[in-house]
Amino acid sequence: MKKQLFVMAASVGILFSAYSTQASAHELNYTVQSSDTLWRISSANHVSVQDLMNWNNLTSNRVYVGQKLSLIAPHTHTPHGTYTVKPGDNLSLIARNYNTTVTELKSINQLTSDILKVGHVLKVPNSESVNKTAPVVEKSVKEYTVKSSDTLYSIAKWNNLTVPQLKSINNLTSNNIYVGQVLKLTSEGKTAPASAPMVESTFNVDRLITEAKKYIGVPYLWGGTTPASFDCSGFLNYVYNKQGISLPRTVESMWSAATSVSTPQKGDLVFFTTYKTGPSHTGIYMGDNLFIHAGSSTGVTISDMNSPYWKERYLGAKKVKM
Repeated sequence: MKKQLFVMAASVGILFSAYSTQASAHELNYTVQSSDTLWRISSANHVSVQDLMNWNNLTSNRVYVGQKLSLIAPHTHTPHGTYTVKPGDNLSLIARNYNTTVTELKSINQLTSDILKVGHVLKVPNSESVNKTAPVVEKSVKEYTVKSSDTLYSIAKWNNLTVPQLKSINNLTSNNIYVGQVLKLTSEGKTAPASAPMVESTFNVDRLITEAKKYIGVPYLWGGTTPASFDCSGFLNYVYNKQGISLPRTVESMWSAATSVSTPQKGDLVFFTTYKTGPSHTGIYMGDNLFIHAGSSTGVTISDMNSPYWKERYLGAKKVKM
């Protein structure tokens, strides 16, 4: 009996160690835990062993419990410019405009979350980019080439159009766009009027849920954002983008950006606290206490909020601002 208990305890310890080796998607450092190896840490955090050794000045593969490891490359003393946060900005958009990454922006600005405030002055790489604005197309430009992470809503907003106007100009019958696609921004030589409110009027919650169900069974991968693999926030980003709605990238920033509701309705976001205090997992409410989400052990699936596991971890529901 004692032997069985020992084996069970050891197994739980190994599973816990393997799970906790993975740092949060936006943490810059990792604290070595019992049973960790450099290979296990590198694999869980999607970096190479050699990079970890170089970034932390390690001369061997040995690590010790409590050791702090950097998960990003050390910074060079490249002159930084500045950028003032404007309404509608997010770290992903700013990083793309300055040819850098969200992790790099957070590091040089010592940010601990993805939340930005309008008027906040950020350091940005490359002094030549000082005061660069969001990618609003000049009035003389009549076309826009779709880039990674673009949505019809974001392109329309940048160019003083509404989504219905943009779809009408380009004869689009859906909100689906692809990287490299060239969109017209004018009709018959004149820029379409921007007097209508920039809200996706064609959004339909049933279409959202139908779209989400297409990916049931897609495996979970930390950092996954495509139908090849999803993490929980990457899954929501993908299906909402299909409806022309852009969400923040992380669970915490979604929680901060959305509006709290006492009772969730179809299409609302439901949040849970799992591996850490505060919002750490999210999904789309479907009605009847069911929600669809990308679970770390199940991939994309539908779960019951009243199940013992999810009920005790439920944090609240929020409505997406459109």
